[in-house]
Amino acid sequence: MKSDELFALLKRRGFLWPTAEVYGGAQGLYDYGPLGASLKRRIEEVWSSWFVGLSEDFYLIDAAELLPEAVVRASGHLENFTDAEVACGKCHSAFRAETLLEAARPQGVDGLSSSEIANLVRSTGVRCPTCGSQELTVPQPFNLMFGVDFGVMGRERVYLRPETAQSSYLAFSRMWDVGRRALPLGIAVIGKAFRNEIAPRQVLFRMRSFTQAELQIFFDPESFAVPMHRVMDETLPVLSAERRAAGERDAESVRAADLATAGVVPEFFVFHLAHTYRFLRDVLGYPADRIRLYEKSSQERAFYNRIQYDVEVQQESLGGFRELGAVHYRGDYDLTRHSAGSGKDLSVVLGPDRRLLPHVLEITFGVDRLLWALADLGLTTKNERTVWSLRPYLAPVAVGVFPLLVREHARVAQEVTQRLRAAGITARYDGSGSIGRRYARGDEAGVPFAVTVDGETVDASNPQHDTVTLRERDTRAQERVAIAALVERLRPSLAVPWPVPY
Repeated sequence: MKSDELFALLKRRGFLWPTAEVYGGAQGLYDYGPLGASLKRRIEEVWSSWFVGLSEDFYLIDAAELLPEAVVRASGHLENFTDAEVACGKCHSAFRAETLLEAARPQGVDGLSSSEIANLVRSTGVRCPTCGSQELTVPQPFNLMFGVDFGVMGRERVYLRPETAQSSYLAFSRMWDVGRRALPLGIAVIGKAFRNEIAPRQVLFRMRSFTQAELQIFFDPESFAVPMHRVMDETLPVLSAERRAAGERDAESVRAADLATAGVVPEFFVFHLAHTYRFLRDVLGYPADRIRLYEKSSQERAFYNRIQYDVEVQQESLGGFRELGAVHYRGDYDLTRHSAGSGKDLSVVLGPDRRLLPHVLEITFGVDRLLWALADLGLTTKNERTVWSLRPYLAPVAVGVFPLLVREHARVAQEVTQRLRAAGITARYDGSGSIGRRYARGDEAGVPFAVTVDGETVDASNPQHDTVTLRERDTRAQERVAIAALVERLRPSLAVPWPVPY
């Protein structure tokens, strides 16, 4: 399904639409409707359970979205958080250099200088996508942050946070006192981040306001012990920087144990990389053959990273692999910068003779991107039947409840709906249209189960009295289930996965 077709379907079903749509929309901004907001919340819940649930010393916090200028100066974002901008001298449209050169250089332009990018623009003969002109300027660095006047007189300067990670670094000292004063200590944030994208595109993949889910693990590099035995035999789809330099473009299967013994990637990194891979495959349900772990070279990776693997999923709507998240080893960069910027020593005491500025392992995802990928990979149309194959615990509505005949069966169907809701199961009553249309609407919205109240349900003389038909979305298999047993029948399928802690 193409990107515009997929977006049209999501709009029609009320998952999302452009912000200020009645005014023509706002580029790079989207609103979530009831189903989209519910699905997004489910993704955040399973992410939190899977990653924050790794340790009793991992915590989820909710932090402010505005940061003082001193913070983003210390973090390096004022000087380094830029994209290369190419402008058209004829129509004055502006583009990200990476987007403009995507067809000619699919590996991106990370690590290239402005002059190298300019040479690529000239040598590849790319034209302005708006007017077709080749009058393209030399790329200029464009800072992606939104600055805001702050205070009554507007004399202070603050910034909308460009990533949620900074909130965790600022909270570290306080959380050290709140927690057990022990490492590893994890601080997670799920919330909005803001980037003034040069040219927002691909709907939820390049936005100006988006939701990130990030976990920062603060640790001692000399003693960060992980249960490596749990992932030793996991096969990871890795596309290494070395293989890419040799001209390879396909991932190869690498045992986690072998990646860790290569001498370059430490065990603590490999363990969390495998745990992240399992989140995509086992929790969200992306097919294993559509996932790859893309290693960034020293020239390509972000300025704060020592090791960086992007987590990518192949999507038909976007024409190939797209990054959904990443695993970063940031060393002690962040606490070093904030110690210097704030004038406060952020090191911790680990013993009578040892102080340490903790290192950081970051696991980061774009929640909006995860949602789009679920739609891309899960929505299929066959014989005019469209089905969104979401895992039941992710579905925005778990059960659709239908009266076969509204006049005769509505009261009992509404009672069943309330019974399910009282048990914490999201259920929605629907008595509009034929039963076939109701099934179709639920299938398209990813509703995994449908319950139908019919004549047998309400006929006290029938052996099937007080039973309903339970239909499973993907197989369309049906069974009779007693109303009294319905909650316990459904509950195991709706349980959110939880990891084994360290």
